[in-house]
Amino acid sequence: MPSPFPGMDPYLEAHWRDVHASLVIYARDALQGVLPTSLRARVEESVLLESPKGLGDHPLFPDVRVVEYTSKRGLETRPAAGAAVAEPVLVETEAEPATETFLEIIDRESGNRVVTVIEFLSPSNKSPGPNREQYLRKQREVCSSDANLVEIDLNRFGTHALAFPLEHLKPQGRTAYMACVRRATQRGKAEVYPMPLWERLPVVKVPLRPDDADVPLDLQALVEQCYRNGAYEGTLDYAADPDPPLFGADKDWADEWLRDKGLRPRKKPPRRKGKPKSR
Repeated sequence: MPSPFPGMDPYLEAHWRDVHASLVIYARDALQGVLPTSLRARVEESVLLESPKGLGDHPLFPDVRVVEYTSKRGLETRPAAGAAVAEPVLVETEAEPATETFLEIIDRESGNRVVTVIEFLSPSNKSPGPNREQYLRKQREVCSSDANLVEIDLNRFGTHALAFPLEHLKPQGRTAYMACVRRATQRGKAEVYPMPLWERLPVVKVPLRPDDADVPLDLQALVEQCYRNGAYEGTLDYAADPDPPLFGADKDWADEWLRDKGLRPRKKPPRRKGKPKSR
């Protein structure tokens, strides 16, 4: 079964590390088949400087590998007769720094020049601190170069970080989720995609070289793939509020929507007061 939401599922945000990694890979795969022959989509990494506020005190995350070992008799390695068995010395180690992935579209015929950068924003990009400053610095560098920038914000944690002033957008366009496209050929202009909670996520037009046609990136298809391949069906508690919680019209709409889907109990109608007895 797919997610019950017509667009972005806000309950996926609590599993952002998995969702973010999947979005980047699925976007790469979707773009690879529609790019001109000389262009390639590649996954790159940026190193986080510290943990964003509110996400825990530890900036480092360990790699997790699940390995099954099968014990087979007679295959154990035994030391040769007379060989000394060394005792290891235990020392403290440092965890690898946390990284976040993003996409670059490169031109093979011009020495792998970066044509377009595609970012799926994370809480680290939107929370006060050096990670946000690092992201905004990179954002400015891309916008002042001859590369295009596509930013997709499907996470409500933190504050506005897309490459346009939020106050330049009418209030009705300031939705829970948004995307922004900055074209190298149109400096000072931003193409903004408002994404209300109750609507299907859009197909974003990804710009390439000046003479290339835009290529489509279907955001709804990516989110549905994340939900399906991440096996989230039956694991998300739609009876409780999502994390982070919804507010205002989004909260009211989601509550009614989930009740209509049978994922939350129906509200009981208020009891009618009986007529007062006549004396």
